[in-house]
This record gives sequence, structure tokens and C-alpha cells, in this order.
Amino acid sequence: MIFPEYCVTMARYNAWQNKQLRAAFDTLSEVELRKERKAFFGSIFSTANHLLWGDMIWMSRFDGGPRPEAGISDSVDLTPTPAVWAGDRYRMDARILRWAEGLNAVDLKGDLRWYSGALGCDLVKSIDLCIMHFFNHQTHHRGQIHAMLTAAGATAPVTDLFIMPEDGPWL
Repeated sequence: MIFPEYCVTMARYNAWQNKQLRAAFDTLSEVELRKERKAFFGSIFSTANHLLWGDMIWMSRFDGGPRPEAGISDSVDLTPTPAVWAGDRYRMDARILRWAEGLNAVDLKGDLRWYSGALGCDLVKSIDLCIMHFFNHQTHHRGQIHAMLTAAGATAPVTDLFIMPEDGPWL
């Protein structure tokens, strides 16, 4: 269903989007970032933390690297401050990009098996479906953050994929 080039493009897009989010967050006070906005995860910062947590958990499944200690219910509190989030986000985006750049077509075939804490059971899904979900999950939650940033009066990131710089910098 997908090719390594798709993964690289989406990893670059993810990093480019998060670079813009870090800049947008710098324009808001911590109070504004933590303000309850009636979104699924509450605030801009809580949603950003959940998104980072999701990337960490999926990457641990894809590359066998470290996973977050907290479960999904604690994902909104993953990092204590926007500055810590920004550093962790940068490192995660670099990890995703390195992983994607190292993929071969054969890596995108077969099944992924894991225990889902959210569902409380073992799951088996095709790896390509899981990777598409991973990138879709990022876009979904960044869309929520985009709406909250706009409502807060901040300049939200440019999100159109065709506008992404061809030669970076993505991080």
C-alpha cells in the first residue's frame, strides 16, 4: 500500500509541521498554552503532549527503541513544560526522520504485533496500515492544535503538504 518514499515525505512533513508548532507556541504564554479549550485533550499543550506520546509509542513498535513509561491516560502530562516538550519533540522528529530514511520496501510488508493498552488486548495489523495510521494520527491532532492556536489569536502553521520546502530544513 505504501512505499519508503511516502514514509520519508511524511516524516519530513511531520518535522516541518512541528517546527512551526514550536515557533507558534513561543508566541503564547504558558497560561494560554494550558488553557482549557474544550478540545478532546483539553488544551493546546495537553494535545501536543498526547501527540508526542503517540509518536513515541508507535516508534517503539516500529524501531524497537524506547517507549514512554506512561500510558495513554497520562499522555497529556508527558512533559512538564513547553520548553521540555520542544526539546523532546525535536528529538522525536529526528528519530522519525532517521527511521523513515532507513526503510526499504521489504520493511513495509508483513504484520505488526503489539499489546494495546488503550484496548486492553493483543493486536495484529499490517505494518503499512499501522504506518499510515501513525502519520494520520499526527495530522489529526495537529489539526486540533491548529484550530486552538487560531482561536487563541496565534498565527497557526501553514499545513498544505504541497507548500512544504523540498530541500528542508524540516527540523
